[in-house]
Amino acid sequence: MKATKEIMSTDIVVCLKDDTLHDAAMKMKDRNVGVIPVCSADRELLGVITDRDLVLRGYADKKPDTTKVQEVMSDKLHFTSPDTSVEEASRLMAENQIRRLPIVDNGKLVGIVSLGDLSLEDKSNDAAGHALEEISERPELH
Repeated sequence: MKATKEIMSTDIVVCLKDDTLHDAAMKMKDRNVGVIPVCSADRELLGVITDRDLVLRGYADKKPDTTKVQEVMSDKLHFTSPDTSVEEASRLMAENQIRRLPIVDNGKLVGIVSLGDLSLEDKSNDAAGHALEEISERPELH
């Protein structure tokens, strides 16, 4: 059974809490990603900022580009350790409706696992498919 450390991406860009919305947007554009972890100077994970955070809590609320990411970031975090099994990581992602799971070791961000990372693993294809199905499922509107 593989551990997340075997499939996680380690070449990740981060924002500091005092970076601006513009900084975050440019990093997303440059890396072609929709989420960036927000860390302290020593890589302690503080939150994440998503493209959705930028739009809904930032620009839609008419916040200027110079607004600090800490004002709009998501700080309700779900993360796991490098030794967590791929199957457990997939379950956490499905349960919490998240497409990317930060990997933290001794309080420091060391990587991130995405649905794409899961789908590349033969044994986790079913888990990735299940996670995507759970994440993509929309609740009925009444």
